[in-house]
Amino acid sequence: MVAPAHPTHADRVRHVVEPAVVAGGLVLEDVTVRKAGPRSVVEVVLDVTEDDEGGLDLDRVAEATRAVSDALDAADVIVGEYTLDVMSPGVDRPLTERRHFTHAVGRLVTVSLADGGSLAGRLTEVDRSDDAIVVVPVTPGLKGRKPVVGAPVRVPLSDVRHAHVEVDLSGIGPVDGVDDDEMAGPDAAAGKES
Repeated sequence: MVAPAHPTHADRVRHVVEPAVVAGGLVLEDVTVRKAGPRSVVEVVLDVTEDDEGGLDLDRVAEATRAVSDALDAADVIVGEYTLDVMSPGVDRPLTERRHFTHAVGRLVTVSLADGGSLAGRLTEVDRSDDAIVVVPVTPGLKGRKPVVGAPVRVPLSDVRHAHVEVDLSGIGPVDGVDDDEMAGPDAAAGKES
């Protein structure tokens, strides 16, 4: 990657904090710096490495936040007061790298292909040997019917133009100790006779 002729404020922050993030076993996904009145807001988006199965929990974010804050303060790269927001990418993040797909295995995804086609289904595999994903197409069934599940489709990552995770509510089932009326909300429970 060619460095910009004049690094932006975000580029300078990235250069300072990336070693601290990597030392914590994480990946620096993105950095933005913006003004909010007299203060600067520094947003740092972190992710786990491709082989990390532990996920990015609150303890790891807190630990990374301390390391990033210490690095910023030591380098004095932000002039004046600033607010530091360290976060995970979130479910709406586009899947652009193999590690994104690796962490999305088992989830519903929508994939736009380079040939103009698209594919929606469950991501079942990321094949590292040839940089490909395997998606089992799922077409929602008509009202009251089960979805139609197709044959697995292998897609080289080079053929993926855009992909993202779909919010999947199909796996939500009853919660122990809570009946269906309570799940429906207070209005439904109020109308129930005991």
